Amino acid sequence: MPLFLDLLSRASHALGFETVDRFPAHHAYARTHWDRAYFDIASDLKPDAIERSLCASIANTPSVFAHIANPTPAMQRTLLGVIDTRLRRSCGAPSDLVMLLIEAYRSPYTLEARPGLRAAIEATQGQDMRERVHAVLAFLGAMPAAFDVIDVEAKD
Repeated sequence: MPLFLDLLSRASHALGFETVDRFPAHHAYARTHWDRAYFDIASDLKPDAIERSLCASIANTPSVFAHIANPTPAMQRTLLGVIDTRLRRSCGAPSDLVMLLIEAYRSPYTLEARPGLRAAIEATQGQDMRERVHAVLAFLGAMPAAFDVIDVEAKD
């Protein structure tokens, strides 16, 4: 009976009937994991498809970023894109999203999405969260190509 259950479990995993909460063990982002309650990621997806799915979830509902430990640079860039969009549309300061980014960098295993981002966040250690958010927004706004957005001229 245990052998049958083990085979059934492997088949279920291979066919994508189960959900996963992390990348495979030897993947570059193996330390990244997420809460299954917020992400329904089929077990048969390849790592790049998993990352695209998570990024799509962040783009649609940025608050789910809080349920990812050690987010990949692509996931962070997706959140930065949402932050940039909110700033450009004058929807108010995206303080809640910047706080999520700051929290993600509490882990030493979170890889930098933008050069110097970790140093900018760590430089605000010990400050009030509002001050930290403003400092991070200032850092991101001072970057030459903030948030990887490329402006293209409209052609007639």
